[in-house]
Amino acid sequence: MAKILAKELEVFRPMFLEEPVLPENNEALREIASATNIPIATGERMFSRWDFKRLLADGYADIIQPDVSHAGGITECKKIASMAEAYDVALALHCPLGPIALAACLQVDATCHNAVIQEQSLGIHYNEGNDLLDYIVDPSVFNYVDGCVTIPDGPGLGIEIDEAHVRKMADIGHDWKNPIWRHQDGSVAEW
Repeated sequence: MAKILAKELEVFRPMFLEEPVLPENNEALREIASATNIPIATGERMFSRWDFKRLLADGYADIIQPDVSHAGGITECKKIASMAEAYDVALALHCPLGPIALAACLQVDATCHNAVIQEQSLGIHYNEGNDLLDYIVDPSVFNYVDGCVTIPDGPGLGIEIDEAHVRKMADIGHDWKNPIWRHQDGSVAEW
């Protein structure tokens, strides 16, 4: 179906076709890449440079999308981006999370020659009633002008967390717990 969909979407000239198959099935990218001229992007569910090594060597991805929050942080994503640069593969960091993740992504973007676009989830439908910018002291640090944002240049990642707001939100019903939690002795407790 991904090959058929890609062919049908070509007339709209999308920037890329995002994750047309699950990362466990990346070998299928070969057939999809040969069936379309739309660039293929993937990698938001890949977690280390070792996951990206085979993908890059195979040569069927045009854009990689590691997630700084899931793929080992800033250092690991820098390594992944550098590997991709060696293969002439572009970088579009995945970032549907909060302001800390976005600030980290922007710092990585600023140092990667192959960064082409930055995903972010500010002001979209699943943030209604609780925007991600509520968690930082100065939301203007992420003001976009003509589709671009200045790299935050304050201390650390360039943002200051509103700790009082974080505590408030934690107290009003965000009672999420990891469904599997390990004790110090390694035994598992389920909620």
